[in-house]
Amino acid sequence: MSNALASRPPDETRPVVIMAQDEGRFGRINEPRRTWAPLPVRPVAPRQIMREYLYAFTAVCPALGKMTSLIFPYADTLTMNLFLRHVAKEFRDYFILMLVDQAGWHVSKGLKIPQNIRLLPLPPHSPELNPTEHIWDEVREKHFHNEAFDSLDAVEDRLVDGLVALSADSDRLRSLTNFPYLHVTC
Repeated sequence: MSNALASRPPDETRPVVIMAQDEGRFGRINEPRRTWAPLPVRPVAPRQIMREYLYAFTAVCPALGKMTSLIFPYADTLTMNLFLRHVAKEFRDYFILMLVDQAGWHVSKGLKIPQNIRLLPLPPHSPELNPTEHIWDEVREKHFHNEAFDSLDAVEDRLVDGLVALSADSDRLRSLTNFPYLHVTC
């Protein structure tokens, strides 16, 4: 943590916040999940395998109970650059220490990191350390449970609904993402 703070520009006066960022892939492949039904009814859950996907980029600040998201057709350095610019603008009043996994586009030489953001890589193969992973679990459970979609546009609409609903509920967002190690004062 001290290395990240040392790289903060000396004239920086904005408050520091810790955010976590991740991408979630959503598409038209679904897995039926268990569901309740009264006896003797046997629930029917649709299943489909259509290899079409969207990528939700999300950054969450558990301390503030805020998140921001963008949806892209793919995940690469270009989309990561667009997302970082979006986060820098949305949280322009803060200096951001952003936890990221080590996906190729997070460590790319073509990555353009805005002045108010510093990326902190999490250890490899450790998704349990990234609070944003819980956002994907929540959105899939609450908005994609046993659902088959006619189009990728329908997936996008449902994904937007899920992300907007979670973003509007600060208490729920905090309860999902506020890990103890994020309680650091800077």
